[in-house]
Amino acid sequence: MTSLLLLWLAALGLLLVPGLDLPLRDWDEGIVARVALERAEALQALLRGDGSLTELLLPTYWGAPYLNKPPGLHLLSALPQIPWLAAEQLPPPWSVRLMPALLASAVVPLAGLISHELRPTNRRAAIASAAIALTLLPLMRHGRLAMLDGALVSASGLLWWQLLRCRWLSGVRALRPGLVAGLASSALLLLKAPLLLPVLLAGLVLLAMDRALSQQGWCWLLLGLGLGLLPGISWHLFHGLQRGAGALLLWGGDGAGRVLLDAGEGSDLGWRVPLLEVLEGGWPWLPLWPLAVAAAWRERRRPLGRWPLGLQLTTAAMVLPLRTQLPWYSHSLWLPFALLCGPTLAALIDPGELKRQPAAGWLQRIPWLWLLTGALLLIAAGPLRAYRPVLLPAALALLLGGWGLRPASEPRQRRWAFGALVGLWWLALLVLMQGPLWHWELNERNPVAPGAALARTADQQLPLALWGMAERPSLSWQSRRRLVPLGRLGIPNGELQLLGRQLPDSAPPIPEVAGHGCSTPVPGEDGWLLWRCRPAP
Repeated sequence: MTSLLLLWLAALGLLLVPGLDLPLRDWDEGIVARVALERAEALQALLRGDGSLTELLLPTYWGAPYLNKPPGLHLLSALPQIPWLAAEQLPPPWSVRLMPALLASAVVPLAGLISHELRPTNRRAAIASAAIALTLLPLMRHGRLAMLDGALVSASGLLWWQLLRCRWLSGVRALRPGLVAGLASSALLLLKAPLLLPVLLAGLVLLAMDRALSQQGWCWLLLGLGLGLLPGISWHLFHGLQRGAGALLLWGGDGAGRVLLDAGEGSDLGWRVPLLEVLEGGWPWLPLWPLAVAAAWRERRRPLGRWPLGLQLTTAAMVLPLRTQLPWYSHSLWLPFALLCGPTLAALIDPGELKRQPAAGWLQRIPWLWLLTGALLLIAAGPLRAYRPVLLPAALALLLGGWGLRPASEPRQRRWAFGALVGLWWLALLVLMQGPLWHWELNERNPVAPGAALARTADQQLPLALWGMAERPSLSWQSRRRLVPLGRLGIPNGELQLLGRQLPDSAPPIPEVAGHGCSTPVPGEDGWLLWRCRPAP
């Protein structure tokens, strides 16, 4: 569909604009960047003839076995870094984020394709689902990061879409979508392995409830699924043979076990974290969601209602019980959200369809809510000058969309209003992505670039440790050497170097290292300091 292609191109515009080159953030991006860089080094060695395929396929982090995630995304992220690696330069942040952003963009057309499979005669519902995915801030915001979550959602969407396609095929024709679904399952195994179990099980259960696939079709589907799973299963078997019990950390200690059982930093609110993420990030479509759930519930005995509702419940069951809760863990909620809200948004464009919606009277009031919200944003744009470039197109989107979709509007006016609502909201997101505000977690800590510049002047032959701060992978990435707190490094017998930071309006800290005396620090920018400590006589 041409419309889905255009929406996909619009998603690429949001994901690949210049703001992609902001510094890498802690923790995930700094780790992904380093693991990917070491995969690029292993690939270069393999091409030169002094490396091996084993070294390429076994991820490492600063030379040690990396047992947190499989190397699927890291291998792809390694490719754009190779030119800088060949020139012995540090790759720019955009090269690390490029492949994750490209993979994350696929969620937009996939939302439309899944909706089209469920409602083949409702073209507007498919376009609306894709448009909602395009204009959801969390999908576009986290999809730009060098993290696994955007690729995970796209792989999940590809898996569900191919399972849906099997319903209309008979016999051996179910083999091809089964194979593609299996390859999508392998992608999940190579991204975040434990996630495959609920994603695949949900799709198969919903497909079985449709009762549309013959017994022979099921056989061909499962055969294709098994063949497509071979790459992912083969890597995990290979990983287990090479690293033994340590390979189980991907599934247990550093996989599902950690997030299910251990409350990590920032998880004090528990299940409220994903709930707040939905309340914050679901605009302007959030008011549609309860009415969309009601519409899906009414159609729960048919695939067009059962699948979106079942996928939303499945992803909620995956996210809400986690003990470790971080903002991007709720990323998987958004594709089912778009699938649910798409048909309800499409009903606002078609007066005939609007009358058949449950609580149609409440649905007709939503444009008035958009009008009110747009007016408030327009008023807020006055005093908030720094945010004005974002607030003005967002306000116009709600004002024009709300006015054109109100009950008295003509059908043609409704179509133009839908285009204005989506297009101007997209423009607001595009402006947001151009500056440093697109991901506020980037601004939680002080920039590491001045510290990394100072660290690169240190003696490469002497150990260098952090003083008065925790480890920051982004600092290690930019310094091109791993920096850990002195307590973890241990105190060597000979000389060592310390990197720290002076707080504003305070005296420089004086490191106390057992058996050592530290010289006057070398100052860097933004309060960073570098000490050289020698053994006491």
